[in-house]
This record gives sequence, C-alpha cells and structure tokens, in this order.
Amino acid sequence: MPLEIFSNSKKLILDTLFPINCLSCQKSNYWLCDDCWKKIATLSSQVCPYCEKNISTSGKICSYCRSQLIARNQPDFLDALIVATHYSKNNLARLIHIYKYNFITELASPLAKIMVTALLKNHLPLPDLIIPIPLHPRRLRWRGFNQAELLAKELKNTLLPGFPLILRNDLIIRKKYTSPQMKIKNYAQRKQNIKNIFFVPSKKNNPLQNKTILLVDDICTTGSTIMESAKILKQAGAKKVFGIVIARQEQ
Repeated sequence: MPLEIFSNSKKLILDTLFPINCLSCQKSNYWLCDDCWKKIATLSSQVCPYCEKNISTSGKICSYCRSQLIARNQPDFLDALIVATHYSKNNLARLIHIYKYNFITELASPLAKIMVTALLKNHLPLPDLIIPIPLHPRRLRWRGFNQAELLAKELKNTLLPGFPLILRNDLIIRKKYTSPQMKIKNYAQRKQNIKNIFFVPSKKNNPLQNKTILLVDDICTTGSTIMESAKILKQAGAKKVFGIVIARQEQ
C-alpha cells in the first residue's frame, strides 16, 4: 500500500474513532475554531515582570523596581515580559492543559496566534533570535515534544509574514530535572527550584553576543523560569532579552 494511501486511511480511522471538535463550541474539524479564537482577547495592559504589580509599558521593568535594582547594584536581566491573555477566561486553561498533557500539538498554531497579536500590540522590537524555554531531556522523552518550541516555531514563521525569523533551540540547555513549577505553591521555593538549572553551551563566535532575544514559554506564574533563562543569556552576551507567554497562571 503506498504511504500516502496508508496515511490517509490512518487519518480516516482516527477521525472516526476520535473525532476532532472545537474544545470551546464543539464545531467539527477544529480543535479551536476561528469564532472561538476571536473571543480570546489579548491583554490591554502589561505589568512589570519584577514586582508583577505595577502597570508598565510593553511589560518592561517599572521605575520603582529599576531603582531598587540600581540601589542593590543588580542588573535587570529580563527587559520585558508580555503575557498575551487571561488564563481563566474563554476556556484557555483547559486549552493549554489539553495542549500539554493530552498531547494535542495542533493547538500550537491558534495559541501562537494569540501571542503574535500580543507582541504586535506591544510594539517590541523584532528579535535577532527566538529561543524556546527548554525541557529537560527526561521530560521531553515523556511528553514527546517541547510545547514552548512548537509555539516558537509558529512565531518564527508568522511574526513577520514572508520573512521567517531565526529560531535556536541549542543555545540554552536545561541541566537539572526539577519538579514542575505549577506544583510548588511557595514563592521562595519556586525560585529555589529553578535556580541554576540552565546553562549556555560554548559556541564558536558566540551567536548570542549583542543579540536581541525573544524567549518563548507557554505559561508563567512567578516568571522565575523566564527570569533565570534571561539571566544566563545576558551573562553570555545577549544585549536585550524579552519574554512572551500565553498567560500567567493564577497563584
């Protein structure tokens, strides 16, 4: 049997046994139909990624937190964090859960479209490199895909239509297997759980030097994972590091 015929037959059998319906309205042949996608509004304002309280332009550090870092002689590793939409509205929490844990990778495309809309609304500069937050190899083997990398691939191709951006998944490595952040309720424990879990491997001619980076992840709670990633990227020579997530999970 030719491969194409086999693939089509397999798809027909799967579609019959496990029909695809919109997870919001049950419309056939969509995991998230256009009408339901349009109901997911992007956030009209962003907050400072450090204090997570003060409203800030394009998710950049607020003046208070900047003054605190200067007073402590500490650098600001993360230049901005864009949270695309509300976690608790329009079935979004369910969509993200099904995407990650029911392995419905087709949801990467509509979820990434929400992120693109948020990025364009907040007028951040186009990045030189898009980098997904990495999974530990053990978790990657279990899940079979990195949900952040699939989102990053969609952003790479749609953020500037017709001019694909550069995605690198080899510039930051997760070296420790840790408990998922969502399972840890204490803020201090979350920060400790993520501390020093990433490293930047040595590369010829340092591809990070003076580059503007867009870090991509699915959700954040305290932002510790993106902040830790931004830290090692800045230490490795990156000029600017921005972050984008679909939503912030309520603590």
